[in-house]
Amino acid sequence: MLQELFSPSVQHVLDLVGIFVFAISGALLAVRKNFDVFGMAVLAEVTALGGGLFRDLIIGAVPPAAFSDLGYFVTPLLATVLVFFLHPQVERIQLGVNVFDAAGLGLFAVTGTAKAYDYGLGLTASATLGLATAVGGGVLRDVLANEVPSLLRWDRDLYAVPAIVGAAMVALCIRFDVLNPYTSGLAAVTAFGLRLAALRFHWRAPRAWHRSSVSVEAPDQAG
Repeated sequence: MLQELFSPSVQHVLDLVGIFVFAISGALLAVRKNFDVFGMAVLAEVTALGGGLFRDLIIGAVPPAAFSDLGYFVTPLLATVLVFFLHPQVERIQLGVNVFDAAGLGLFAVTGTAKAYDYGLGLTASATLGLATAVGGGVLRDVLANEVPSLLRWDRDLYAVPAIVGAAMVALCIRFDVLNPYTSGLAAVTAFGLRLAALRFHWRAPRAWHRSSVSVEAPDQAG
């Protein structure tokens, strides 16, 4: 099914673009944490490949694409080199990085869901792995950097919800046999648009009803 949505060459290019942008976000966090170049490379690799690696191991697609395609491994290293030398300039175009990151989020949610279904998972499980593909690398990045994952923080703009919407749209399209390049593109664009809107308007998920805790944590808009 995944092969029906994108040609192998187009899929490969889209994957590398998403991997590159996710790797930049990992390397930038390493710079903010004052990690050395090895730490930057580790965070870049984990952020870019962690979600897809988790998905492939769960569905039995071994060896995972991250290990069978040299380009997948080298691309985060190129992002590391870029950030190592030009991190002040990259920080200044953070808005542009966020836009590409949102595009990668939507793309990986769609392709992750479709690939999981290709390997025999049900619709709910496929959508769940689509979400994991899109956000798993960021969770691993934050854990390695000794931070509460952005996915769990109330003071971060919506990130998982757009991916959930995109993955759910793909699952519904599969259910009604209407998944094609156009509907899958619509799902990716919807997730992309929701993420950009969340960044623009600072949309956040609600906290517990009638929450009485007075604990405060300074909002961090970097993520």
